Amino acid sequence: MTDAVVHDVDVVVVGAGPAGLSAALNLVRARRSVLLVDANRPRNAATLRSHGFLTRDGVSPLELRKLGRAEVEQYDEATVVQAVVDEVRPEGAGWSVRGAWRGTAVSATARAVVLATGLREEFPALPTLRAFYGTSVHSCVECDGYEHAGQALAFLCETPDVVDRALLIGSWTDDLVVYTNGSGVLDAAGRESLRSAGIRTDDRPVADLEGDRSGLTGVRLADGHVEPRTGAFVRPVWHADLDWLAADVRRDDEGLVVVDGVGRTGVPGLYAVGDVTPPGPEQLIVAAGHGARTAAAVHRDLVGGLTDARDAVQ
Repeated sequence: MTDAVVHDVDVVVVGAGPAGLSAALNLVRARRSVLLVDANRPRNAATLRSHGFLTRDGVSPLELRKLGRAEVEQYDEATVVQAVVDEVRPEGAGWSVRGAWRGTAVSATARAVVLATGLREEFPALPTLRAFYGTSVHSCVECDGYEHAGQALAFLCETPDVVDRALLIGSWTDDLVVYTNGSGVLDAAGRESLRSAGIRTDDRPVADLEGDRSGLTGVRLADGHVEPRTGAFVRPVWHADLDWLAADVRRDDEGLVVVDGVGRTGVPGLYAVGDVTPPGPEQLIVAAGHGARTAAAVHRDLVGGLTDARDAVQ
């Protein structure tokens, strides 16, 4: 490990997805010195096109990150580094952040830290799911439902929110089969709700997905039956990997960081924004908007002494 590159800034932003980039951009425009630290391991790396982002509909998520990073880096107040953060802890009246990349240590002190790390997704254990993910199989129906509207779709879900998510997906097609993989998450009331909406359910174990270079062609069950399907949505299990955070923050049942309306965690100087906060994954443009609101809250808190203590930030 070579000598550490040391930074002393107003704010460290951990994560350079839309939420982190938006927070960093608005903070440097408030003349705050910002260190943006990112491991360059985006959750949506397999997605070819992102949708719903005004003026950028259809752009690659990686291109969107590249454009956002370039906008942040043009400001003298910004420093952007690639590193894996391994420690964030309170230190004195501020925070200490440590990480490393390819043998070079990164160390920073800051008055505030914004967590925008996103999530790690755990998918059902189907051998070829990853091969179709981002093209024929997706996790966000708001993002990718339009391209599969009217198709024969599958929804792979083993979590208790199966009914709500299935009903939502069903608004894009009248041919949807929900596969619970024998998980038992559907009760009688939920099953009836889906039946009333014209959505079929199948509790048999799923063996794999089938397809070719053109995309998904079907769902193969453990008993050998193959149901023709041309697209699918999957509900991953999300993990907020924050073992390196040495602060007692409140987290919900899924491990997401609980915040107020503008990203305050309740720990002075510590904020969280984007997918790492409830309700979890959201459209890129929504995450970017949340990043801007949290940046405004951070700046107001650093100014201090303001008499307007409302959560709402104009």
